[in-house]
Amino acid sequence: MKLTVIGTGYLGATHAVSMAELGHEVIGLDVDQAKIDALASGEVPFHEPGLPELLTKHIGTGKLRFTTSYEEAVPFGDVHFIGVGTPQKAESHAADMRYVDAAVKAIASAADRDCIIVGKSTVPVGSAARLQELAREKAADGVRVTLVWNPEFLREGHAVDDTLTPDRMVLGLETDANGQYTEEALAAEKILREVYASQLAADIPLIITDYQTAELVKVAANSFLATKISFINALSEITETVGGDIRTLADAIGLDERIGRKFLNAGVGFGGGCLPKDIRALRARAAELGVDQSVRFLAEVDDINLRRREHTVQLAVQQLGGSVHGRDIAVLGTAFKPESDDVRDSPALDIAARLHSMGAEVHVYDPKANDNAAKRYPRLDYVDRIEQAVARAEIVLLLTEWKEFRELTPEQLEPFVRERTIVDGRNVLDPEQWINAGWKYMASGRSIKK
Repeated sequence: MKLTVIGTGYLGATHAVSMAELGHEVIGLDVDQAKIDALASGEVPFHEPGLPELLTKHIGTGKLRFTTSYEEAVPFGDVHFIGVGTPQKAESHAADMRYVDAAVKAIASAADRDCIIVGKSTVPVGSAARLQELAREKAADGVRVTLVWNPEFLREGHAVDDTLTPDRMVLGLETDANGQYTEEALAAEKILREVYASQLAADIPLIITDYQTAELVKVAANSFLATKISFINALSEITETVGGDIRTLADAIGLDERIGRKFLNAGVGFGGGCLPKDIRALRARAAELGVDQSVRFLAEVDDINLRRREHTVQLAVQQLGGSVHGRDIAVLGTAFKPESDDVRDSPALDIAARLHSMGAEVHVYDPKANDNAAKRYPRLDYVDRIEQAVARAEIVLLLTEWKEFRELTPEQLEPFVRERTIVDGRNVLDPEQWINAGWKYMASGRSIKK
Protein backbone atom coordinates (compact mmCIF):
# COMPACT_ATOMS: atom_id res chain seq x y z
CA MET A 1 0.00 0.00 0.00
CA LYS A 2 1.13 3.59 -0.60
CA LEU A 3 1.51 5.59 2.62
CA THR A 4 2.77 9.00 3.67
CA VAL A 5 4.08 10.00 7.06
CA ILE A 6 3.86 13.69 7.97
CA GLY A 7 6.60 14.74 10.36
CA THR A 8 9.97 12.99 10.42
CA GLY A 9 11.04 13.54 13.98
CA TYR A 10 11.44 10.68 16.42
CA LEU A 11 7.92 9.30 15.96
CA GLY A 12 7.47 10.02 12.26
CA ALA A 13 10.86 8.80 11.03
CA THR A 14 10.54 5.57 12.99
CA HIS A 15 7.03 4.98 11.70
CA ALA A 16 7.99 5.71 8.08
CA VAL A 17 10.94 3.32 8.17
CA SER A 18 8.92 0.63 9.96
CA MET A 19 6.07 0.83 7.44
CA ALA A 20 8.59 0.31 4.65
CA GLU A 21 9.92 -2.69 6.57
CA LEU A 22 6.35 -4.08 6.58
CA GLY A 23 6.36 -3.91 2.79
CA HIS A 24 4.58 -0.63 2.05
CA GLU A 25 5.74 2.17 -0.24
CA VAL A 26 6.30 5.23 1.93
CA ILE A 27 7.01 8.93 1.53
CA GLY A 28 8.13 10.82 4.64
CA LEU A 29 7.36 14.54 4.64
CA ASP A 30 8.71 17.35 6.76
CA VAL A 31 8.98 21.13 6.42
CA ASP A 32 12.58 21.00 7.68
CA GLN A 33 14.74 20.68 4.57
CA ALA A 34 17.87 19.83 6.55
CA LYS A 35 16.11 16.95 8.28
CA ILE A 36 14.78 15.64 4.97
CA ASP A 37 18.20 15.88 3.36
CA ALA A 38 19.78 13.95 6.23
CA LEU A 39 17.19 11.15 6.10
CA ALA A 40 17.36 10.94 2.31
CA SER A 41 21.11 10.40 2.59
CA GLY A 42 20.60 7.60 5.12
CA GLU A 43 21.41 9.62 8.23
CA VAL A 44 19.11 9.42 11.26
CA PRO A 45 19.24 12.79 13.08
CA PHE A 46 18.83 11.13 16.50
CA HIS A 47 20.03 7.99 18.24
CA GLU A 48 17.73 4.99 17.98
CA PRO A 49 19.14 1.45 17.88
CA GLY A 50 18.31 -0.44 14.68
CA LEU A 51 16.81 2.50 12.83
CA PRO A 52 19.83 3.57 10.71
CA GLU A 53 20.18 0.08 9.25
CA LEU A 54 16.51 -0.11 8.23
CA LEU A 55 16.58 3.43 6.85
CA THR A 56 19.54 2.61 4.60
CA LYS A 57 17.95 -0.69 3.59
CA HIS A 58 14.69 0.82 2.38
CA ILE A 59 16.16 3.85 0.70
CA GLY A 60 18.05 1.21 -1.24
CA THR A 61 14.95 -0.88 -2.00
CA GLY A 62 13.13 2.21 -3.19
CA LYS A 63 10.28 1.65 -0.72
CA LEU A 64 11.13 4.82 1.20
CA ARG A 65 11.82 8.37 0.11
CA PHE A 66 11.46 11.84 1.59
CA THR A 67 10.12 15.23 0.51
CA THR A 68 9.10 18.66 1.78
CA SER A 69 6.20 18.93 -0.69
CA TYR A 70 2.60 18.13 0.24
CA GLU A 71 1.76 18.40 -3.45
CA GLU A 72 4.13 15.50 -4.12
CA ALA A 73 3.33 13.38 -1.07
CA VAL A 74 -0.44 13.58 -0.69
CA PRO A 75 -1.45 12.47 -4.21
CA PHE A 76 0.99 9.56 -3.82
CA GLY A 77 -0.61 8.07 -0.73
CA ASP A 78 -3.94 6.52 0.19
CA VAL A 79 -3.25 6.67 3.94
CA HIS A 80 -1.53 9.64 5.58
CA PHE A 81 -0.03 9.25 9.06
CA ILE A 82 0.50 12.36 11.19
CA GLY A 83 3.48 12.15 13.54
CA VAL A 84 4.26 15.81 14.21
CA GLY A 85 5.02 17.16 17.67
CA THR A 86 2.57 18.49 20.24
CA PRO A 87 4.95 20.31 22.60
CA GLN A 88 3.88 22.05 25.76
CA LYS A 89 2.82 25.64 25.14
CA ALA A 90 5.24 28.27 26.38
CA GLU A 91 2.55 30.11 28.32
CA SER A 92 0.70 27.14 29.85
CA HIS A 93 0.76 23.38 30.44
CA ALA A 94 -1.54 22.75 27.46
CA ALA A 95 -0.41 20.94 24.31
CA ASP A 96 0.40 23.09 21.30
CA MET A 97 -1.75 21.77 18.44
CA ARG A 98 -0.60 24.11 15.69
CA TYR A 99 1.53 21.50 13.90
CA VAL A 100 -1.18 18.84 13.91
CA ASP A 101 -3.76 21.36 12.71
CA ALA A 102 -1.45 22.51 9.93
CA ALA A 103 -0.83 18.93 8.80
CA VAL A 104 -4.54 18.09 8.65
CA LYS A 105 -5.30 21.25 6.68
CA ALA A 106 -2.47 20.62 4.24
CA ILE A 107 -3.37 16.98 3.62
CA ALA A 108 -7.08 17.69 3.13
CA SER A 109 -6.37 20.64 0.83
CA ALA A 110 -3.95 18.62 -1.33
CA ALA A 111 -6.05 15.45 -1.50
CA ASP A 112 -7.22 14.68 -5.04
CA ARG A 113 -9.22 11.57 -4.08
CA ASP A 114 -10.72 9.88 -1.03
CA CYS A 115 -8.09 9.18 1.62
CA ILE A 116 -7.52 8.40 5.27
CA ILE A 117 -5.67 10.55 7.79
CA VAL A 118 -4.30 8.57 10.73
CA GLY A 119 -3.35 10.61 13.78
CA LYS A 120 -0.46 9.22 15.83
CA SER A 121 0.57 12.36 17.71
CA THR A 122 -0.43 12.68 21.37
CA VAL A 123 -3.29 15.18 21.53
CA PRO A 124 -5.80 16.52 24.10
CA VAL A 125 -9.03 14.56 24.28
CA GLY A 126 -11.60 16.11 21.95
CA SER A 127 -9.07 16.98 19.26
CA ALA A 128 -9.89 14.19 16.79
CA ALA A 129 -13.54 15.17 16.35
CA ARG A 130 -12.50 18.77 15.71
CA LEU A 131 -9.81 17.70 13.28
CA GLN A 132 -12.24 15.49 11.36
CA GLU A 133 -14.50 18.48 10.80
CA LEU A 134 -11.50 20.59 9.83
CA ALA A 135 -10.49 17.99 7.24
CA ARG A 136 -13.98 17.99 5.75
CA GLU A 137 -13.97 21.77 5.52
CA LYS A 138 -10.64 21.86 3.68
CA ALA A 139 -11.25 18.95 1.31
CA ALA A 140 -12.31 19.65 -2.26
CA ASP A 141 -15.89 18.94 -3.33
CA GLY A 142 -16.41 15.24 -3.82
CA VAL A 143 -13.29 14.24 -1.88
CA ARG A 144 -13.88 12.30 1.32
CA VAL A 145 -11.20 12.56 4.01
CA THR A 146 -11.68 10.20 6.96
CA LEU A 147 -9.77 10.60 10.23
CA VAL A 148 -8.76 7.69 12.46
CA TRP A 149 -6.85 8.07 15.73
CA ASN A 150 -4.08 5.51 16.21
CA PRO A 151 -1.89 6.48 19.21
CA GLU A 152 1.73 5.39 19.38
CA PHE A 153 3.31 3.59 22.33
CA LEU A 154 7.01 3.91 21.56
CA ARG A 155 9.77 3.67 24.10
CA GLU A 156 12.92 5.52 23.14
CA GLY A 157 15.68 3.00 22.69
CA HIS A 158 13.13 0.34 21.65
CA ALA A 159 11.13 2.30 19.08
CA VAL A 160 11.69 0.02 16.08
CA ASP A 161 10.58 -3.11 17.94
CA ASP A 162 7.68 -1.22 19.51
CA THR A 163 6.47 -0.18 16.05
CA LEU A 164 6.97 -3.52 14.32
CA THR A 165 5.76 -5.67 17.23
CA PRO A 166 3.65 -3.43 19.49
CA ASP A 167 2.06 -4.83 22.62
CA ARG A 168 -1.31 -3.42 21.52
CA MET A 169 -2.87 -1.40 18.73
CA VAL A 170 -5.69 1.10 19.17
CA LEU A 171 -7.89 2.58 16.43
CA GLY A 172 -10.22 5.42 17.38
CA LEU A 173 -13.14 5.82 14.96
CA GLU A 174 -15.72 8.54 14.42
CA THR A 175 -19.14 7.89 15.93
CA ASP A 176 -22.54 9.35 15.08
CA ALA A 177 -25.07 10.97 17.39
CA ASN A 178 -26.18 7.51 18.57
CA GLY A 179 -22.66 6.43 19.43
CA GLN A 180 -22.38 4.10 16.44
CA TYR A 181 -19.35 4.03 14.18
CA THR A 182 -20.00 5.83 10.91
CA GLU A 183 -19.85 4.01 7.58
CA GLU A 184 -16.80 6.07 6.60
CA ALA A 185 -15.06 5.10 9.83
CA LEU A 186 -15.74 1.39 9.35
CA ALA A 187 -14.45 1.56 5.78
CA ALA A 188 -11.28 3.25 7.06
CA GLU A 189 -10.87 0.55 9.74
CA LYS A 190 -10.96 -2.11 7.03
CA ILE A 191 -8.15 -0.37 5.10
CA LEU A 192 -6.03 0.03 8.23
CA ARG A 193 -6.42 -3.66 8.93
CA GLU A 194 -4.74 -4.14 5.55
CA VAL A 195 -1.95 -1.72 6.47
CA TYR A 196 -1.30 -3.62 9.69
CA ALA A 197 -2.17 -7.07 8.28
CA SER A 198 1.15 -8.75 9.07
CA GLN A 199 1.10 -7.48 12.64
CA LEU A 200 -2.50 -8.47 13.23
CA ALA A 201 -1.71 -11.89 11.83
CA ALA A 202 0.80 -12.21 14.68
CA ASP A 203 -2.09 -11.81 17.16
CA ILE A 204 -1.17 -8.34 18.34
CA PRO A 205 -4.20 -7.17 20.35
CA LEU A 206 -6.37 -4.69 18.42
CA ILE A 207 -8.76 -2.37 20.23
CA ILE A 208 -11.43 -0.57 18.20
CA THR A 209 -12.96 2.33 20.06
CA ASP A 210 -14.22 5.90 19.77
CA TYR A 211 -12.07 8.97 19.25
CA GLN A 212 -12.12 10.07 22.87
CA THR A 213 -10.95 6.76 24.33
CA ALA A 214 -8.18 6.44 21.74
CA GLU A 215 -6.96 9.96 22.52
CA LEU A 216 -6.88 9.23 26.25
CA VAL A 217 -5.04 5.90 26.03
CA LYS A 218 -1.56 7.36 25.55
CA VAL A 219 -1.77 10.14 28.15
CA ALA A 220 -3.47 7.76 30.59
CA ALA A 221 -0.67 5.20 30.18
CA ASN A 222 2.06 7.81 30.60
CA SER A 223 0.32 9.37 33.60
CA PHE A 224 0.06 5.98 35.27
CA LEU A 225 3.74 5.21 34.65
CA ALA A 226 4.75 8.64 35.94
CA THR A 227 2.65 8.01 39.04
CA LYS A 228 4.44 4.71 39.71
CA ILE A 229 7.82 6.40 39.44
CA SER A 230 6.87 9.27 41.72
CA PHE A 231 5.21 6.87 44.16
CA ILE A 232 8.42 4.89 44.68
CA ASN A 233 10.47 8.09 44.83
CA ALA A 234 8.15 9.46 47.52
CA LEU A 235 8.64 6.28 49.53
CA SER A 236 12.40 6.55 49.01
CA GLU A 237 12.31 9.79 51.01
CA ILE A 238 10.82 7.79 53.87
CA THR A 239 13.27 4.90 53.63
CA GLU A 240 16.19 7.32 53.62
CA THR A 241 14.85 8.88 56.81
CA VAL A 242 14.04 5.71 58.76
CA GLY A 243 16.90 3.56 57.50
CA GLY A 244 15.21 1.22 55.02
CA ASP A 245 16.13 -0.03 51.55
CA ILE A 246 13.93 1.18 48.71
CA ARG A 247 15.08 -1.51 46.29
CA THR A 248 14.09 -4.31 48.62
CA LEU A 249 10.79 -2.56 49.28
CA ALA A 250 10.16 -2.25 45.53
CA ASP A 251 11.02 -5.92 45.02
CA ALA A 252 8.59 -6.92 47.74
CA ILE A 253 5.61 -4.91 46.55
CA GLY A 254 6.45 -5.64 42.91
CA LEU A 255 5.79 -9.34 43.50
CA ASP A 256 2.14 -8.45 43.87
CA GLU A 257 0.83 -9.10 40.35
CA ARG A 258 -1.61 -6.23 40.75
CA ILE A 259 1.34 -3.85 41.11
CA GLY A 260 4.30 -5.33 39.21
CA ARG A 261 7.97 -4.44 39.51
CA LYS A 262 8.42 -2.33 36.35
CA PHE A 263 8.79 1.43 36.84
CA LEU A 264 9.31 1.00 40.59
CA ASN A 265 12.89 2.24 40.44
CA ALA A 266 13.79 5.05 42.81
CA GLY A 267 16.23 7.62 41.55
CA VAL A 268 16.47 11.09 40.09
CA GLY A 269 13.06 10.87 38.41
CA PHE A 270 11.62 10.77 34.92
CA GLY A 271 12.08 13.13 32.00
CA GLY A 272 12.01 13.09 28.21
CA GLY A 273 9.58 14.46 25.69
CA CYS A 274 6.53 12.45 26.78
CA LEU A 275 5.88 11.78 30.47
CA PRO A 276 6.34 15.31 31.88
CA LYS A 277 4.53 16.95 28.95
CA ASP A 278 1.68 14.45 28.91
CA ILE A 279 0.78 14.64 32.60
CA ARG A 280 0.76 18.43 32.40
CA ALA A 281 -1.32 18.43 29.22
CA LEU A 282 -3.84 16.05 30.81
CA ARG A 283 -4.15 18.34 33.80
CA ALA A 284 -4.63 21.34 31.51
CA ARG A 285 -7.29 19.59 29.45
CA ALA A 286 -9.10 18.37 32.55
CA ALA A 287 -9.20 21.97 33.81
CA GLU A 288 -10.69 23.10 30.48
CA LEU A 289 -13.37 20.43 30.85
CA GLY A 290 -14.12 21.46 34.43
CA VAL A 291 -12.94 18.16 35.95
CA ASP A 292 -9.50 19.24 37.16
CA GLN A 293 -10.16 17.79 40.63
CA SER A 294 -10.16 14.30 39.13
CA VAL A 295 -6.48 14.51 38.19
CA ARG A 296 -5.27 16.86 40.91
CA PHE A 297 -2.92 14.12 42.15
CA LEU A 298 -0.87 14.54 38.95
CA ALA A 299 0.33 17.92 40.23
CA GLU A 300 1.94 16.15 43.17
CA VAL A 301 3.34 13.47 40.85
CA ASP A 302 5.04 16.25 38.92
CA ASP A 303 6.24 17.98 42.09
CA ILE A 304 7.71 14.78 43.56
CA ASN A 305 9.54 14.17 40.32
CA LEU A 306 11.09 17.64 40.27
CA ARG A 307 12.04 17.37 43.96
CA ARG A 308 14.26 14.41 43.16
CA ARG A 309 16.52 16.67 41.13
CA GLU A 310 16.94 19.18 43.92
CA HIS A 311 17.44 16.33 46.39
CA THR A 312 20.38 15.05 44.34
CA VAL A 313 21.87 18.54 44.07
CA GLN A 314 21.66 19.01 47.82
CA LEU A 315 23.21 15.60 48.41
CA ALA A 316 26.24 16.72 46.42
CA VAL A 317 26.34 20.03 48.28
CA GLN A 318 26.29 18.28 51.66
CA GLN A 319 29.01 15.84 50.67
CA LEU A 320 31.22 18.73 49.59
CA GLY A 321 30.91 20.52 52.91
CA GLY A 322 28.03 22.89 52.17
CA SER A 323 29.26 24.52 48.97
CA VAL A 324 30.08 23.30 45.47
CA HIS A 325 31.68 26.55 44.35
CA GLY A 326 34.94 25.75 42.55
CA ARG A 327 34.63 22.04 43.26
CA ASP A 328 35.18 19.37 40.59
CA ILE A 329 32.10 17.24 39.97
CA ALA A 330 31.80 14.38 37.46
CA VAL A 331 28.36 13.74 35.94
CA LEU A 332 27.85 10.46 34.10
CA GLY A 333 24.90 10.80 31.75
CA THR A 334 22.91 13.66 30.22
CA ALA A 335 20.21 11.73 28.32
CA PHE A 336 16.94 11.25 30.17
CA LYS A 337 17.29 7.48 29.70
CA PRO A 338 19.83 5.02 28.26
CA GLU A 339 19.86 4.09 24.55
CA SER A 340 18.70 7.60 23.66
CA ASP A 341 20.30 10.95 22.88
CA ASP A 342 17.17 12.80 24.02
CA VAL A 343 17.87 15.45 26.67
CA ARG A 344 14.41 17.03 26.74
CA ASP A 345 13.46 17.64 30.38
CA SER A 346 16.34 15.36 31.37
CA PRO A 347 16.88 15.07 35.14
CA ALA A 348 20.57 14.34 34.53
CA LEU A 349 21.20 17.47 32.49
CA ASP A 350 19.10 19.59 34.84
CA ILE A 351 21.11 18.44 37.86
CA ALA A 352 24.40 19.12 36.06
CA ALA A 353 23.20 22.59 35.05
CA ARG A 354 22.05 23.42 38.60
CA LEU A 355 25.40 22.44 40.04
CA HIS A 356 27.19 24.54 37.44
CA SER A 357 24.98 27.52 38.24
CA MET A 358 26.11 27.17 41.86
CA GLY A 359 29.74 27.56 40.83
CA ALA A 360 30.83 23.95 40.43
CA GLU A 361 33.24 22.76 37.76
CA VAL A 362 31.03 20.12 36.14
CA HIS A 363 32.60 17.58 33.79
CA VAL A 364 30.05 15.59 31.81
CA TYR A 365 30.17 12.41 29.79
CA ASP A 366 27.32 10.65 27.95
CA PRO A 367 27.87 8.00 25.26
CA LYS A 368 25.35 9.54 22.83
CA ALA A 369 23.76 12.72 24.19
CA ASN A 370 26.66 15.14 24.72
CA ASP A 371 26.03 17.04 21.49
CA ASN A 372 22.34 17.56 22.21
CA ALA A 373 23.10 18.50 25.81
CA ALA A 374 25.67 21.06 24.66
CA LYS A 375 23.05 22.73 22.46
CA ARG A 376 20.77 23.18 25.46
CA TYR A 377 23.39 23.98 28.09
CA PRO A 378 26.72 24.81 26.43
CA ARG A 379 28.57 26.00 29.52
CA LEU A 380 29.27 22.56 30.94
CA ASP A 381 32.55 20.75 30.24
CA TYR A 382 31.56 17.92 27.89
CA VAL A 383 34.19 15.21 27.49
CA ASP A 384 34.56 12.08 25.34
CA ARG A 385 35.44 9.44 27.91
CA ILE A 386 34.57 8.43 31.45
CA GLU A 387 38.18 8.88 32.52
CA GLN A 388 38.13 12.52 31.41
CA ALA A 389 34.91 13.20 33.30
CA VAL A 390 36.12 11.74 36.60
CA ALA A 391 39.66 13.13 36.46
CA ARG A 392 40.28 14.92 39.80
CA ALA A 393 36.57 14.62 40.67
CA GLU A 394 35.64 15.20 44.28
CA ILE A 395 32.30 13.47 43.76
CA VAL A 396 30.90 11.33 40.93
CA LEU A 397 27.19 11.41 40.07
CA LEU A 398 25.77 8.53 38.01
CA LEU A 399 22.57 10.00 36.55
CA THR A 400 21.72 7.97 33.42
CA GLU A 401 21.87 4.17 33.59
CA TRP A 402 23.82 3.41 30.42
CA LYS A 403 25.22 -0.13 30.33
CA GLU A 404 28.81 1.08 30.59
CA PHE A 405 27.89 2.99 33.76
CA ARG A 406 25.98 0.06 35.27
CA GLU A 407 29.07 -2.09 34.78
CA LEU A 408 31.51 0.41 36.34
CA THR A 409 33.87 -0.87 39.03
CA PRO A 410 35.69 1.10 41.73
CA GLU A 411 39.00 0.01 40.21
CA GLN A 412 38.15 1.75 36.92
CA LEU A 413 37.64 5.13 38.54
CA GLU A 414 40.05 5.07 41.46
CA PRO A 415 43.22 6.08 39.51
CA PHE A 416 41.53 9.27 38.31
CA VAL A 417 39.34 10.68 41.09
CA ARG A 418 40.48 13.02 43.84
CA GLU A 419 37.93 11.73 46.35
CA ARG A 420 36.25 8.30 46.39
CA THR A 421 32.65 9.46 46.66
CA ILE A 422 29.86 8.33 44.33
CA VAL A 423 26.13 9.07 44.14
CA ASP A 424 24.27 6.26 42.40
CA GLY A 425 21.35 8.31 41.13
CA ARG A 426 19.74 5.32 39.41
CA ASN A 427 20.32 2.59 42.02
CA VAL A 428 22.17 0.36 39.55
CA LEU A 429 25.50 -0.29 41.27
CA ASP A 430 26.39 -2.89 43.92
CA PRO A 431 26.82 -0.93 47.17
CA GLU A 432 28.96 -3.57 48.87
CA GLN A 433 31.43 -3.61 46.01
CA TRP A 434 32.00 0.12 46.26
CA ILE A 435 32.00 0.33 50.04
CA ASN A 436 34.42 -2.59 50.38
CA ALA A 437 36.73 -0.79 47.96
CA GLY A 438 36.83 2.19 50.31
CA TRP A 439 34.32 4.42 48.55
CA LYS A 440 31.61 6.51 50.12
CA TYR A 441 28.48 5.27 48.34
CA MET A 442 25.07 6.97 48.33
CA ALA A 443 21.83 6.13 46.52
CA SER A 444 18.24 7.29 46.67
CA GLY A 445 16.16 5.56 49.31
CA ARG A 446 18.88 3.36 50.75
CA SER A 447 20.48 3.40 54.17
CA ILE A 448 23.82 1.72 53.50
CA LYS A 449 25.16 -0.40 56.34
CA LYS A 450 28.94 -0.33 56.50
